[in-house]
Amino acid sequence: MLKAFKCGDGKLIDVDVATQPETAPDAIWFDLLEPTKEDYAFVTRETGLSLPEEADILEIENSSRLAIDSDVLTVTMPLVSRDAEGLHASACGFVLSPTRLVTIRLATNPVFDHFLEHPHTTGATPSAALFSSLLEAMVDRQADVLENLRTGLDKLSHNIFHHRFAGLKADTTIRGRNTEAALQETLVTLGRDYDTITLLRDSQLGIARIAAYVRISAEWLPATVVSRLHALEKDIASLNEFSTHLTDKVQFLLDTTLGLINIAQNSLIKVLTIVSIVGIPPTLIAGIYGMNFVNIPELHWTYGYAYAWALMLLSAVLPLGWFRAKGWV
Repeated sequence: MLKAFKCGDGKLIDVDVATQPETAPDAIWFDLLEPTKEDYAFVTRETGLSLPEEADILEIENSSRLAIDSDVLTVTMPLVSRDAEGLHASACGFVLSPTRLVTIRLATNPVFDHFLEHPHTTGATPSAALFSSLLEAMVDRQADVLENLRTGLDKLSHNIFHHRFAGLKADTTIRGRNTEAALQETLVTLGRDYDTITLLRDSQLGIARIAAYVRISAEWLPATVVSRLHALEKDIASLNEFSTHLTDKVQFLLDTTLGLINIAQNSLIKVLTIVSIVGIPPTLIAGIYGMNFVNIPELHWTYGYAYAWALMLLSAVLPLGWFRAKGWV
């Protein structure tokens, strides 16, 4: 998909280059989403810029992500995309010149969709202003996601320590299918949150590199854009610190959840052990009096049957009393 925009009265105006290709020379921004070869060829012909291919955009080494040729900068970065299966890693490429901006996206991204739905002032150098605005929109979106993650982790922490798993108290035990399901759900949630933070940090690192590289390398950038990129670097640094804090919290809650699972397993094993120990003496007594020997002293007792039952019950109750006195049950 190819979209193009031109500048009018300092604002972006949508240009339908598909039905009106003659308007393409007026466009200052070409946005390519999952582009075809025809889209590549059209934008290259109209702008005269060399566009990175998909393999180039997916490169991870720094030298392949940041390049400059004369006044044209070609930069790529990781991007977070969402589909029906959830979040996943993607990538985006930028080709920035004093007169044109070309963005190449390999997957949909809500930041771009939201950005295109709202008018933006372009300023004296439209391409540079749009570029910095896009980066700022990405950072704002990432900040919102991190804030939502913090809220979710705070709620999860409250459930673990104050509400859902009251079995952490010394005088109770953790058991039951509901608790097991809640622990499994907690593990899945923490894993999903950790994946989200990891994807965001990759994107933040890419934005930080791009902002610093463009600010230093592009001498033609207006002073206003340079200051915006510099402020953006500071914002990303603060987000990185916040991401580190959230990562530590996820790890702490993960360790806690695994500890709760171990407690639940130990509680189950303890119950099974007690049941087996309690059942051994009655079984032994029943086995003794079930032997088929004539010379059994209690065989002809009037109360022999009641005596055997009382002995078996007593042998089961005494260990239970001992365990409770020791605080094991």
